[in-house]
Amino acid sequence: MQKAILGSLNPFLYNALRFAVASVVAVIFFKPRENQWKSGAILGIFLGLAYATQMLGLKLTTSTKSGFITSLYIILVPLFSLLIEQTKPTLLQTISFLLSVPGLYLLNDPSSSPFTLGDFFTVICAFSFAVHVVMITKLSANFHETSLLLPQLLVTSAINFVLIPFGGSSRFTFEAVFVMVYTAVMATVIVIWLQLKHQKVVGSNVSALIYVGEPVFATIASVIALGEKVSLPQLFGMFVLVASLCLATVRKTEKTT
Repeated sequence: MQKAILGSLNPFLYNALRFAVASVVAVIFFKPRENQWKSGAILGIFLGLAYATQMLGLKLTTSTKSGFITSLYIILVPLFSLLIEQTKPTLLQTISFLLSVPGLYLLNDPSSSPFTLGDFFTVICAFSFAVHVVMITKLSANFHETSLLLPQLLVTSAINFVLIPFGGSSRFTFEAVFVMVYTAVMATVIVIWLQLKHQKVVGSNVSALIYVGEPVFATIASVIALGEKVSLPQLFGMFVLVASLCLATVRKTEKTT
């Protein structure tokens, strides 16, 4: 849905308003139990940096390269999990992470053009998303999820507000407002709340492998909603990603039986 409306909107304004609306929803429905602004702000810095650099990168590189580089945050998670949490991935998790790389490449089909400044910004985006995933696991283990939700939403909104002058003009339509509100609620507040609530249980590495399914479902949604065509290599990439996700699930099942 976002792809259909971002062409007419300043991406930083869109993100700023999206997270501002999400903040209002969080205040109403997810009232914090305790004051944890410092920890929540840390999460917001990494999340805000990820979204901001993703948009900066998109202005200077192709969408396919941006999609591929951004999705590499999945294989960066075990690195930061080891550094921050001292948690090593299992053998099957390691195989799953390695298997996801060609799957992501085939699904996004990035060009072989030279490395650009836009690619550099997108690499920062991938690192930021990876750190955000690991820090959610680490911090949510000590604090209630509602205490970490609002601060990171506000900080993410603020970071994008600062960058609005670099995003160009905007033309608001009913469709754009609907998509912004929908993503603010369904893809922002609820998703981040679920991350805060459940990542501390499953861990960073398993969570990252679950997120491998995100580009697969996004592609399916694009086919259904936008009528986009999927090539044979992309279909194979989706199959590889689903296979890598299944490996992680098998490991979890073996452990609990």
